[in-house]
Amino acid sequence: VIDHPKYQESQRIAIFLSMPDEIQTEEIIKDIFKQGKECFIPRYKPHSNHMDMLKLSSAEDISSLPLTSWNILQPSDDDSAREEALAGGGLDLIFMPGLGFDKKGNRLGRGKGYYDTYLERCMKHPSGKPYTIALAFREQICESVPVAENDVQIDEILYEDC
Repeated sequence: VIDHPKYQESQRIAIFLSMPDEIQTEEIIKDIFKQGKECFIPRYKPHSNHMDMLKLSSAEDISSLPLTSWNILQPSDDDSAREEALAGGGLDLIFMPGLGFDKKGNRLGRGKGYYDTYLERCMKHPSGKPYTIALAFREQICESVPVAENDVQIDEILYEDC
């Protein structure tokens, strides 16, 4: 991931805080700050499909975040001090989680459509749609995954031996 050309050229990067069953992102987040890039993480709104990408000030900033009912660390709903990526310069790159992927760029998420809805908003931003990379285990690559009309294809899937 760290040697990937899109990562190297990107300055504003959104990345998920991994759950135990996902590719672990902690080292990538540390590298984002080490290289002087800007790091944004998701804040999901419960009972909707709305998500914002909020700026972290440092890798250590993560430990100050509250835990949601989904057992995910994220900025609190009343945290208005953090920059939202689309209120500023947009994003260059989004690292995306998922449950399953196919080689056509289709992604099976957790069913709420947070990333698809967010990417639709990105397309309306002056900086346009960021490059999207899914981080996956080889076992998550399927022949095909079910897609709906509003699903946005991802640009690339990174997994072991891809």
